Amino acid sequence: MKPRCLGVPATAPVTTGAFPMRVAVAAMLALYLVGCAAKMPPALPSVLKYPDFSYPTIPQALRTSPSMPAIDRGWRYLQNDRLAAAEREFASALKRQRGFYPAATGEAWVELARKNYDRALKDFDAVLMTDGAYVPAILGRAQSLLALKRDDEALAAYESALAVDGSLVDVRRRIEVLRFRNVQDLIENARTAANAGRLTDARTAYERAIAASPDSAFLYRELATLERKQGDLAAALANFRKAVELDASDAASLVETGALLEDQGDYEGAAAAYRRAAAIESTAELTTRIAAATEKAREARLPAEFRNIRQEMQITRGELAALIGVRLDALLRTAPSRQVVVTDVRGHWAAPYITAVVNAGIMDAFDNHTFQPRQRVRRVDLATAVSRLVNLLGQRKPELRARAGQRPSIVDVVPAHLSYPAVATAVASGVMPLTDGRFQLTRPVSGAEAVDTIDRLRALAADVR
Repeated sequence: MKPRCLGVPATAPVTTGAFPMRVAVAAMLALYLVGCAAKMPPALPSVLKYPDFSYPTIPQALRTSPSMPAIDRGWRYLQNDRLAAAEREFASALKRQRGFYPAATGEAWVELARKNYDRALKDFDAVLMTDGAYVPAILGRAQSLLALKRDDEALAAYESALAVDGSLVDVRRRIEVLRFRNVQDLIENARTAANAGRLTDARTAYERAIAASPDSAFLYRELATLERKQGDLAAALANFRKAVELDASDAASLVETGALLEDQGDYEGAAAAYRRAAAIESTAELTTRIAAATEKAREARLPAEFRNIRQEMQITRGELAALIGVRLDALLRTAPSRQVVVTDVRGHWAAPYITAVVNAGIMDAFDNHTFQPRQRVRRVDLATAVSRLVNLLGQRKPELRARAGQRPSIVDVVPAHLSYPAVATAVASGVMPLTDGRFQLTRPVSGAEAVDTIDRLRALAADVR
């Protein structure tokens, strides 16, 4: 038998000559121990050379294998960066027992240490063909994929390792980092594509980012903004709402939600969204939006006759009264009220508004106490109502009163005309413009002209409460 490195050789040579026997024995023993030490693997260093590598553990079914000791020796060589020695140990283990896949995993780690990433990936995949749940090989595969810049596949590999062993805290952290990095890349790609006008590519990138980070509210907001540009308003609304669901403080998404609802005619829903946004961050613009949406919501509840006024070729007195009563109600409430008996508006859809404008002195009943709500309106009739509204507003706005008091030159209405004061006020205030210097007293008033005229008055009265 060959002597083993257990302390002293099995036989000690005897020497003769000038050297004493004990000197010769000591010299031979020293040489022998040096030779043994050369064959022993080093201890693990205090700082591992490859701390991210995973030790190729021995599964229970292989723990009777004579190749087991070689795994530890190979691992020590590997962590001391003695790659050739590590490779020999792992190869010797495989030679003793074919199919001893912890050793094959060790060889794959050696290839990874040498930066032979494709070869390492191939070797790790071969191990996983034998045992698909062998975590060290799964982790090796993940690291190889990372080195090859195949981050999506690396993330999937890390997730599969965590599925096998949920106690892998370091792996969980790596997954989080990879997901974040992956999402950042996708966001950058999406924004780049959007800026370049490649909206479909941008949408795909955002959808992938959301799949990777489903709780990120801003991703839904950016996707919704893109979908709105594409004209997919239903999807945009759903994603703006999802953003708010995930982040109740997302005022921007609430504003966009309100705008989309307003475009769809859901004015009450729009006003509610704007109010929620204003509760987070109040702005003058939101105040205006809330007021407009609230008014539109109120008008949406009005009879169809009111909503159709703009389309009328010629409006009636009842329709004009309704326009003033609805859109200038705050201004009407500032007028001294009088009680006027009107006998012919019972059952008319605009009856409440007719009563309001007559009692405020903006429109008159006839001497026989009729209002004649179906009588057509001429520009002179509209000018009369406008002048009274301007005068009412001028009581609170001296600058408007001064401007409305000017006496412009009007080709077809001379200062001596009975209607000149009302027409001059309507024109000078900027509410009713001239056409080629003419007012055209008897021209019929269309629904669109009436709406535009009342809206100009409403703009002047915007701050009247």
